[in-house]
This record gives sequence, C-alpha cells and structure tokens, in this order.
Amino acid sequence: MTSWITVCDTCKREGWAESGAAQTDGEVLAALVEAAAEGQATVRTRRVSCTMGCERACNVVVQSAGKLCYSLGKFEPTAEDAAAIVEYAAKHAQSETGQVNFREWPQGVKGHFVSRHAPLPAAE
Repeated sequence: MTSWITVCDTCKREGWAESGAAQTDGEVLAALVEAAAEGQATVRTRRVSCTMGCERACNVVVQSAGKLCYSLGKFEPTAEDAAAIVEYAAKHAQSETGQVNFREWPQGVKGHFVSRHAPLPAAE
C-alpha cells in the first residue's frame, strides 16, 4: 500500500526572514523529499500550504488509508533529512497498521515525531 508524505511548503525556520533566501525552508525540504522519493514504488509526495505547526518548521505528515498517521517536525531542509523521511515513509507503507518498530526508525526521524493519529473508521 502507498504511504503519502505531505510536506508543508510554507514552513519558515527561525531566522529565515533575515537569511534573504528566495525559497521558504518548506519549499526546499519539499523539493528534496520529492527527489528522494523518486522511483519509490510505495511512497508518494504532495505539498500543502500550512500544516499549522509553525513553531516546529519544517513539518511533514506520513499517512496512508486505514493506517496510523504521523506528524513530524523540526527538520532541516537537507538531503539527509529528506532521505530519512522517505525511508521512514517506505517502512510505514510496508507496515500493516502504519506503526513502525522503533528499532527500524531511521536515525534522522528520531526526535522529530509530534503526534500520532488513529486511522479514520471504515466507511459505513
């Protein structure tokens, strides 16, 4: 089953305004996640404008139909963090419930989890 990585493309980390950067940190992270996910059979990406986690920028959500959903934040807009996010999403896709054993988490996602959401009930 496919797991989706939703990346907030409006996230701005502290000091962004002073940096003079042309793109938001979220836009940079989104492009890196998209590149890291290219060719992955079970991982898809999408961008949204604001996940309402501004105090924890850069934010992503990993979700799949009928599985636990996870919000993660405080990433750096780097290729290493993007690769860890994609690796975690691939493990989420392989899991029947969406729960990935802590020992299998990529090091790059540890300490970034914000919340876990139960899957929506099946349609009646």
